[in-house]
Amino acid sequence: MALWHTLNQKNLSLELTTNLLEGLTYTEAAQRLAKHGPNKLPEKADEALFAVFTRQFASPLILVLCASSIILFFLQHITDALVILFVLVFNAILGTIHEGRANRTLRALKNLSQTSAQVLRDGRIAILPDSALVPGDVIILTEGEKIPADARVTQSNGLRINEASLTGESIPVDKEDRALRAAHIPIAEQVNMVFKGTIVVAGNGRAVVVKTGTATEIGKVGMSISGIKSEIPLQKELRTLSNAILLGGACVGVILVVLGLATGLSLIDIFTVVVTLSVSVIPEGLPIVITLVLANGVWHMATRRALVKKLQAVEALGQAQVIAVDKTGTLTKNEMVVRSLYVNSTWFDVSGTGYDPTGILTRQDGSPLDAQNDDGVRTLNRIAALTSNATVAFDEKTKEWSVRGDPTEAALVVLAKKIGLPQEDLERDVPRIAELPFHYKEKYHATLHHGKNRYFINVAGAPEMIMDRSHSLYENKKILPLNAARRAALEEQIRNASERGLRIICFAFFQAEGNSLSLLEPTHINKLTFVGFCCLEDSLRSDVRASVSAAQYAGIRVVMLTGDHATTARAIATQAGIYREGDRVLTGDEIDALTGEELGQALERTTVCSRVTPEHKLNIIQGYKLRGEIVAMTGDGVNDAPALIAADLGIGMGKIGTDVAKEASDIILLDDNFSSIVAAIEEGRAIYKTTRKVVLFLFGTNLGEIMLIVTSFFIGVPLPLIPAQIIWLNLVTDSFLDVSLAMEPKERGLLSKSFIRGRRLVDASMIPRMLTMSLPAAVGALVLFSLMFQDDMGKASTITLTTIAIAQWFNAWNCRSEYASVFCTNPFSNRTLVGALGVVVALQLAAVYTPFLQTVLHTEPLTLMEWLLSIALASSVIIAEEIRKMVTRARRINATL
Repeated sequence: MALWHTLNQKNLSLELTTNLLEGLTYTEAAQRLAKHGPNKLPEKADEALFAVFTRQFASPLILVLCASSIILFFLQHITDALVILFVLVFNAILGTIHEGRANRTLRALKNLSQTSAQVLRDGRIAILPDSALVPGDVIILTEGEKIPADARVTQSNGLRINEASLTGESIPVDKEDRALRAAHIPIAEQVNMVFKGTIVVAGNGRAVVVKTGTATEIGKVGMSISGIKSEIPLQKELRTLSNAILLGGACVGVILVVLGLATGLSLIDIFTVVVTLSVSVIPEGLPIVITLVLANGVWHMATRRALVKKLQAVEALGQAQVIAVDKTGTLTKNEMVVRSLYVNSTWFDVSGTGYDPTGILTRQDGSPLDAQNDDGVRTLNRIAALTSNATVAFDEKTKEWSVRGDPTEAALVVLAKKIGLPQEDLERDVPRIAELPFHYKEKYHATLHHGKNRYFINVAGAPEMIMDRSHSLYENKKILPLNAARRAALEEQIRNASERGLRIICFAFFQAEGNSLSLLEPTHINKLTFVGFCCLEDSLRSDVRASVSAAQYAGIRVVMLTGDHATTARAIATQAGIYREGDRVLTGDEIDALTGEELGQALERTTVCSRVTPEHKLNIIQGYKLRGEIVAMTGDGVNDAPALIAADLGIGMGKIGTDVAKEASDIILLDDNFSSIVAAIEEGRAIYKTTRKVVLFLFGTNLGEIMLIVTSFFIGVPLPLIPAQIIWLNLVTDSFLDVSLAMEPKERGLLSKSFIRGRRLVDASMIPRMLTMSLPAAVGALVLFSLMFQDDMGKASTITLTTIAIAQWFNAWNCRSEYASVFCTNPFSNRTLVGALGVVVALQLAAVYTPFLQTVLHTEPLTLMEWLLSIALASSVIIAEEIRKMVTRARRINATL
């Protein structure tokens, strides 16, 4: 494949078989379109509604429950089978509805309108859809347009391109039309190439298309992310938990089958016991409750203008240990802003954010400056405004300030508005006669003006160019010789500002003799009077520092990824509160030289990664994952997509983000507000805590049922509970209580370093709680059943069912806190649980006393004394759990002493 940036225009024309002056013919273009295909990226086809619905059944637990339902149907337990199917279908419907809403919102975010391009066809300019472009087409590039394909520049008239979406660098790139010598250089350094999806911010030119569709750089990124696989942590955890449940249940089932056959039980009896055990082992309510917990979190995030594409994504952010943040467009607004001025040997600070013209100038001591009456500031502002071609206007639709033209020049226009001497007023007083556009070689922009019977030239440009061409200094209304001492003092100030990561623009002027356009020739602009300079930066978002601080307080490391140089990157990261003394700045070249293991070690102390490419970002994310850390990645550009999809959680920007980045993300911030990430962290941690409470409740109650079934089998007594009664406990009694637990209010201290992340939904710390919440009631109920079943099997089964049900009621309150006594928590802080308790009490009464449920559940009426006996046995779970909490609190107090 040709290295397009190395070819001169003659070889370029031969390689592409095209005429650079007249373009392709329509006939040739049609043939190439048939060969190369349309110039567009392949879009993922919308998944059919039925496919989304059936995918909700992909969990192993769901499939086992489906199988159990089918088996129960063949065993003539029709009601049991239908109840299980109802719950599974209801859960699938909830998941389908949410995914459908998220996908519809995502489609609305995309720019569905067909963009067009100016193309030379048969020697004439034609306006064609981007999709019609083919290699060899000559395109016309003008200010404000989006580049429609990868192309080699053949003509540049001050052409400047904003490539931030592709390279991550916010400063526009000056393009040229000469061939480059170096064969293999990064995209950011291919100054004679333009790339699909980037934007012309200044100048104009022509280019010949060399790549279209998936062959473009943006197309390669889009295709590469399709091969990257990543699971959200909760998905991994639920899968691991499901496998553990299935494996444990299968092992116990096999043991029961072997023992049953050895003791001479019939196959039907054994099969009934195994199916009953399967229904007991699997927490039927878990899928629907997890869905409700996550959906509740998604709803809370929606109120904060965050679109959650996958339910599990919010919980994943709560588990995150590292947030890798793309600088441009995420930490910064991708809007250049003037931060300070240096004129008359004095520094002045400039307030304000982005392109909003609200702001003032202050002295170093903080006192306000009357800028209109300060001659030095007024002179610098006049040069800055008159050499700028950008325009800044307020968009009534978006309620935001919008820019047309070069971002740096736009910042200078905004400065003029802050000073109170706007560009339009100055241009009216001293109209422009001619200009010399900015050129990458000369690195300055010059304009010729006429005012007050004199002609003068204003010049703005890079420090080294303006300083070299300046011979005098304008200071305190005087023109002084720019001697060695004054030059050294200016260079020292410029160097100090550059080391802070600021971009420097210098300003100068000279008196012109006449209005000849030849005065703007570079050879004539060499006796300038230096006025001063301004310092610009890509404006940090106003909420970033507070949000970064909140994330760090929550125990999460924030790492900045950027294509900027190390000095600039460190300065911006310091402003954002990310970089601190002693932290490491890792460059792209250093990453290339490290092995995977070495990179993992280096990342331990790193808070800034500079000069990084999309490949570097992907390696960084994989490095954190190899360290065993859960990592979230934020980004908005095409260059962020591979890392977004590889991260445990990808967070995209809804307003400024590219479609590729949005597709790769799990959460999209619709308002691009970085503070929403901190809110999502809190929401995710609340979901994690709530999920553990729900899992503890479900597994604790299920463990009691398993103990009853297995123990009764081993001691040779009938099953205390039949499948219908277990389903009643798991799907009716449990469902109301665990759903109410899902509505538990957020705990305090979620956004603090003291928050303990558990890597498992079920870990060693939960085992003692499960035992205290299941063993006492199970043992008591089994003893009571063993004493009663020979006299009245129906009564014994009913009192066992009631005892276990009441223990579940008590355990719902036990699960509310890991440490606080149930008697010290406010029962009305979760009114849903209070209401659910009333419902399950009423349902249990109905199960015991209504003829229909007595037939379905094989229950008999209980006396008052039998109810009191069941309550007494069930209350043992509260006593046992209160003792455990008291011991745990004592240990925590001792640990702090």
